[in-house]
Amino acid sequence: MRADLHLHSNYSDGSDSVEELADKIEKSGLKIVALSDHDTTDGLAPIQKYLSDKIRFIPAVELTCKAGDIKFHLLGYNINPDNDALKALIIKGKGLRRQKLEARIKYLREVWNIELTKEELDWLYSRTTVVKTHFANILVKRGLAPDNLSAMRKYLDGCKTGNTRFDGIEAISVIKEAGGIPVWAHPLGGEGETHSTEEEFLPKLDKMMSYGIQGLECYYSRYSFKEIEFLVKTANEHNLWISGGSDYHGTNKDIPIGRLNCEDKPISADKLTVLTQIH
Repeated sequence: MRADLHLHSNYSDGSDSVEELADKIEKSGLKIVALSDHDTTDGLAPIQKYLSDKIRFIPAVELTCKAGDIKFHLLGYNINPDNDALKALIIKGKGLRRQKLEARIKYLREVWNIELTKEELDWLYSRTTVVKTHFANILVKRGLAPDNLSAMRKYLDGCKTGNTRFDGIEAISVIKEAGGIPVWAHPLGGEGETHSTEEEFLPKLDKMMSYGIQGLECYYSRYSFKEIEFLVKTANEHNLWISGGSDYHGTNKDIPIGRLNCEDKPISADKLTVLTQIH
């Protein structure tokens, strides 16, 4: 039995609609999945209309956070999307996202002399969540970059948007209040980031545990088995739950659904101990 606990739809920065994503899940052979869109829970109810009873679905969210000097992504598993505290946090996040959106539009215009068209702006403003990938899509379509990652690195990484992240300690607390399990997503580094060494990671882990984190995403599509073994060992030593996910974004990233390591070896769901806490 295989699981993928880190999937994105076009409710955030994935390319697939929930119907398309559900179809791919059904065809993939996965039996346990979590939809974890960035800073929104809007896709959780819609996707369940398209998933068969054979699929165990876990409602989740991925929050963009900062606590102290650590920037991180927080996965909240088995959340109640109707929880008042969680809904209030997500509403706050929409305001932060809008601030970042306006900063990036201004940056492209003033630094790169790229004026977005009305159609492009309308599309951005219509999104539930806007991240760098959406801007990158526009730039690639214009022929200004060969792919999303190149577009982000060249045109967007230099943009200073201020602190538009959730307070990480608050986010962890809200996930727990909403009945969820707070898990540190891709803790050694996410897409396009330099991976932390063991020496760099362990002091951060101490801080994250003091903030209330309860699990680590040990199995991840961009991690080698050496990295995974270190994370699993560390999680076990600190009594943290083990999770795993591909970080699938459809055509917006070159990551196949269900991939939980960079060698694309199948991982059994029983390796993901976080599942034992989700009923």
